[in-house]
Amino acid sequence: MENFIVSARKYRPVTFDMVVGQKSITSTLKNAIKNDHLAQAFLFCGPRGVGKTTCARILAKTINCENLSANMEACNECKPCLSFNTSNSFNVFELDAASNNSVDDIRNLVDQVRIPPQVGDYKIYIIDEVHMLSASAFNAFLKTLEEPPAYAKFILATTEKHKIIPTILSRCQVFDFNRITIDDIASHLAYVAEKEHVSAEPDALHVIAQKADGALRDALSIFDQIVSFAGDSGVTYKTVIDNLNVLDYDYFFNITNYLLGGHIPETLLVLNDIIEHGFDGHHFINGLGEHLRNLLVCKNESTLKLLEVGENIRYRYRDQAMICPPEFLLKSLDIVAKCDVNYKTANNKRLLLELSLMQMCSLTAQNNPFKESPKTDFIKPVTKVSSPPPPVNKPVHPEPEKKMPEPEIKSQEPPIAEIKKEETSSPVVTETTAKPPARKFISETKSIFETLAESDNNKTLQDKGALDDKSSGYDRPVEKFTKDQFELAWKKMAKQYKDDSPDFYTTLVSRLPSVSDDFMIELTIDNIVQERTINDKKLDMLELLRSELNNYDLQLKTIINKNPSITKPFTPQDKFNKMAEKNPDIIKLKDKFDLEIDF
Repeated sequence: MENFIVSARKYRPVTFDMVVGQKSITSTLKNAIKNDHLAQAFLFCGPRGVGKTTCARILAKTINCENLSANMEACNECKPCLSFNTSNSFNVFELDAASNNSVDDIRNLVDQVRIPPQVGDYKIYIIDEVHMLSASAFNAFLKTLEEPPAYAKFILATTEKHKIIPTILSRCQVFDFNRITIDDIASHLAYVAEKEHVSAEPDALHVIAQKADGALRDALSIFDQIVSFAGDSGVTYKTVIDNLNVLDYDYFFNITNYLLGGHIPETLLVLNDIIEHGFDGHHFINGLGEHLRNLLVCKNESTLKLLEVGENIRYRYRDQAMICPPEFLLKSLDIVAKCDVNYKTANNKRLLLELSLMQMCSLTAQNNPFKESPKTDFIKPVTKVSSPPPPVNKPVHPEPEKKMPEPEIKSQEPPIAEIKKEETSSPVVTETTAKPPARKFISETKSIFETLAESDNNKTLQDKGALDDKSSGYDRPVEKFTKDQFELAWKKMAKQYKDDSPDFYTTLVSRLPSVSDDFMIELTIDNIVQERTINDKKLDMLELLRSELNNYDLQLKTIINKNPSITKPFTPQDKFNKMAEKNPDIIKLKDKFDLEIDF
C-alpha cells in the first residue's frame, strides 16, 4: 500500500505565486529581495493555516537561490534549492519554540549564528510558535536579534502576537497574515479536486470553505475527509452536510418563509425536526442569524459582494430577499442577537428558541403576503340607524346631542373614549362596492395598534389646536373662570414641576401671566432659554390647566421681555460681565493670560 500524503502537505506552495490569499505580503517580500532591502528579522503573525510557515520557508529558499527568475522566484535547479527541497540544507534551521523555549536553547542558537554559511549567502533561522519562549529566553535573544551578522536572517512565526514582548517586536518587520476568504479557499479546493481527479460540486466546496473559518489547511483536511467518505461518488453537497453535521440551507429558507407568513405551528415543527436530527440549538440560532444577514445583504446591489455562498445558493437568496421587508429582517436580527446572548445562561434553552421564533412570526402576523385576508366573521357588524345615508365616501360620525339607538348608551352625551372608538371603527359607506386595491405587505384590515395610534394622533392634534370642535366629533367644554380661579390653577400647575425642575418652577411663579377674552394665556419671560423650556412642556401645561378650569379653548403664548428691569446672567458671557462689574481685575486676568470664555 502506498503511503498517503495529505493534501495540505502534497499541495503546499513552493513559490510565492502559489501562496493563496496573501498577495500583499508575497509582493512585499519579492520586492525586498529584488531591491536588496532584506531586514535582519521578520515576524509572521496571524491565525492558523494561513501560510506563515510556508512563506517563511519560501523566503528562506528564495534568498539563497543562485539563479533567481525575473519574477523573483527560486529556480529549483541550483545546489541550494535542491538541498532545500530534499531537506538537506545546512543554511536553513527550523526550531519549534514550544519544545525549545529555555535560555540554554537560545544560547545554543546564538553559538550557531557565529559560524558563516558554507554554501549560499545567508543562514536562515525559522522559529515557529515563538510566543512560547520564556521571558528569560526572550531577553537572551534580544542582542543577537538586534545586531546579528550580515549573513544571518531570523524569521519568527506566531499565532499569538500579543504574547511577544515589545522589545522583540521593535526589532522585527511585522507581517500580519489575514484569514483566507471563502472564495479563495473554494477556488483552491477546486484546483486540488481537479488534480486528484475528484468530481466536486461548487456548493459543496463553499460549505467546506465556510467550515474551515479562513484556514486553508483545515479546508484541505476536511476535503480529504469528505473524499474518503464519498468514495467514487465525488464531493457533493449532500455528502458534505451529512459528514460535517451542517444544517442544510433548505432549513433556513423554509423557516424564513414560515416566519414571513406568521405560521407559528409550522415554524416550531421545523425547529423540532432540527433538534431531533441532533443539531445544537445554539448552532441553529447562529445559522439563522447568518441567513437573515445574507438576506439583508441581498437587498442592495452594492452589498452583494458580501454574500459568501455558492452561485446556485446566491440566486435563492436573491429571490427570497425580494419578498422580505427590511424592517422584518432588522427586527428579526435583533431578536436573534438577544437569543444568542441569553442562550448559555437560559435554563430552558428550547423554550428560549421557540419564544424567539414566535416573536419573529409575530412581526408579520398583521402584515404579510402569505396570510389570507381576515374573514368577515371577525369584523364587528354595523348597527343600522334610521337616519338618512351620509355623503358618499365620507365617514359617519356619531352626534353626541342625539340619543344613539344602542341600549347600552344611557346618557345623552356618551363618554369621549367611546366616541373616539366609534369614530375609528366606523366603516366608510359608499354607493358601490369598490374592489380593494392590491397592496404589497399591507393587510386589508387595520390592526388594533393602528387604531389606537390614530386615536392618539387625533388627541395630540386637538391639544395643539389643529382640530376644531367639528372635526373632533364632540363639543369640548369651555367654561368661564375668574382671575382668582386662574391664579390658583396656574400655581397648582407650576407646583407639579417644583421638585423635578426648580428653575422652571421659579420661572412660572416669578410673574403671573395674563389671559385675554379669547382665552389666550400670555406669559412674559426673560430669554430664549426659558422659551424653549416652556415650548417643550407646553402640551402638559395646557392639559393640566384645561382640566383644572374645564376650559379646552385655553392656549399659551410666550413673550420675551426686551427691556427687563433686572438683567439676570444666563449665558457664560453674561456671568463673566456680572463678575467683572464687581471686580474689574478679572478682565485684566483674562487679557494677561489670553483666556477665552467656554461656551
